[in-house]
Amino acid sequence: MHSIKRHIIPAVCLALTFVILTWSGIAPYDRVTWYMEVAPVIIVIPVLWLSYERFPLSTLLYLLIFIHGVVLMVGGHYSYARVPFFDGLWDGRNNYDKIGHFAQGFIPALAIRELLVRTSPLRSGKWLNAIIVFACLGISALYELIEWGAAMMLGQGAEEFLGTQGDIWDTQKDMAFAGLGAVSALILLSRLHDTMLKPRR
Repeated sequence: MHSIKRHIIPAVCLALTFVILTWSGIAPYDRVTWYMEVAPVIIVIPVLWLSYERFPLSTLLYLLIFIHGVVLMVGGHYSYARVPFFDGLWDGRNNYDKIGHFAQGFIPALAIRELLVRTSPLRSGKWLNAIIVFACLGISALYELIEWGAAMMLGQGAEEFLGTQGDIWDTQKDMAFAGLGAVSALILLSRLHDTMLKPRR
């Protein structure tokens, strides 16, 4: 019975991902932007599928990965600067992209934590947390470099993917939100995460 329960949430998350991905791909605001935004979802699905039996993740991490995927697919459908209900919440611009960058730190923080706790001598503590935060900031920096590369290759066509909306500090703010997401995840979920990982160690 426990084994069946363990499979339910990942299966539901996978099914909902396909439904939302299908919706997201129907008449998106900009097709090129859509491909770039949902690419991580398309890449991660087969990786999780192929590793499910050999290296199943915690239920918490599957849920978080699903939530991150939803953020990406919604952003891909509307483009990050045009997601409904996020216009003018603060500083007069659409700030849905800040949700995306917060998630870019929050979810990878738990993913990195799970991989390190399960495959290395590291355990909960300040050094593990420091490594995770710096790793998440590195992921955020890499993503900003990818955005820069896209802008160089696509020229004007990269505007929807970049989503800077005229803010010269957008890159720095994006990285700050990713760092805030990583720290928030460690503060809020480390204890629960340890509890869920105990049977796997």
